[in-house]
Amino acid sequence: MKIALVSEHASPLAVAGGVDSGGQNIYVAHVARQLHRAGHQVDVFTRRDRALLPAISDMDGVRVIHVPAGPPTQMPKEQLLPFMPEFADFLVGFCRRERTPYDVMHANFFMSGLACLKVKAALGIPLVTTFHALGKVRRLHQGADDGFPDARFDIEDTLVRDSDVIIAECPQDAADLQEHYGSDPARVEIVPCGFDTAEFGRVDRAAARAALGWPQQRFSVLQLGRLVPRKGIDTVVRALAKLRAQARIDAHLYIVGGNADLPNEIATPEIARLRGIAAGCGIADHVTFVGRRGRAQLREFYGAADVFVTTPWYEPFGITPIEAMACARPVIGADVGGIRYTVVDGKTGFLVPPRDPDALADRLARIAHDPALGERMGEAGFERVHAAFTWARVARLLEDVYQRVARMPATETDVEADVEREQERERTRHVRPAAGQARAAAGRA
Repeated sequence: MKIALVSEHASPLAVAGGVDSGGQNIYVAHVARQLHRAGHQVDVFTRRDRALLPAISDMDGVRVIHVPAGPPTQMPKEQLLPFMPEFADFLVGFCRRERTPYDVMHANFFMSGLACLKVKAALGIPLVTTFHALGKVRRLHQGADDGFPDARFDIEDTLVRDSDVIIAECPQDAADLQEHYGSDPARVEIVPCGFDTAEFGRVDRAAARAALGWPQQRFSVLQLGRLVPRKGIDTVVRALAKLRAQARIDAHLYIVGGNADLPNEIATPEIARLRGIAAGCGIADHVTFVGRRGRAQLREFYGAADVFVTTPWYEPFGITPIEAMACARPVIGADVGGIRYTVVDGKTGFLVPPRDPDALADRLARIAHDPALGERMGEAGFERVHAAFTWARVARLLEDVYQRVARMPATETDVEADVEREQERERTRHVRPAAGQARAAAGRA
């Protein structure tokens, strides 16, 4: 097949960890590479956000097309909607000029979907959409801090109605689509995110700590990802203070991420806020801001930690928990969205309510007091993600969706993907929350 992946603000070439550079960038990059390895022609369309970028870049055989839409500078994604008509016009023109037509478009995020709707109307190319985050759910949790205009809701409603297939990343995502958008369950497929087995694996903890300069005997907690308020890192800071004061555990928190390689309060304002909270809790010396790190370095950080913690207010999926499990580390995560799908409470780690430092401190203490428990959870997580969350498996499931919407004849090799898709439905059917449960979960968060 010839496949167009559209990701207007999240380039697969960007360094993850910045304000608008995270899971979606990683998703698009790995899906594109895996599909290319499977023999498909893959193009990724993303907005040109630097003046010196070439029109087309090569990424391991995948073409990355930098779309001229708006000024060629980095901008918050909340400010990009006015440039989507320009993005759509370019997309239509590019597709028309291609000698071989695209068999399917896969839009990532609602603004990419908006542009793809114009292509579908003009050229009839089937459309698959992954939202990565839903505007109505985001507004429930962020309220006035949500910088997107209300126009997002109508755009998403249209995409839910007019896309050939909607990809939900977890059962909660599917429930939210039905609850808030009235989606047709027959046109929603659950396909999770994944991890790269070449990137992440078991790491010797002592060697990793020696390489990073971490003390060997200290209980080390890792938080890794985008540094924005909704990620709930303040909950981790407060939990660490309770862990040290109440459980008398010599614990240290390492925070990896930000908009610069060196921790910079100007480039990453969230660092200033979190430092203020740490100082107020009396643990400023026990919280280290590492700064942004490249993908090749993350395995060492996961491997050096005793436990990985992620406690966002809400999370459409969350890639970092499965990366930590791929490194055989236990995960304590907020009981929200995709995290409650990937982390098995009591087996691969613990689930805690968001914004609850007391519950988080209690679970951290359990692992600190029982290192063998942490090791067992890490091994269980390792087995789980290899069975269900590799990028190779994600790409196979997406490939099956693409072939169906493109109405292409199936080959004998597609049978395995069909069986796997049905097995996935069976695995997730019993955990899909009802609409009322989804409402209650949103209210608790």
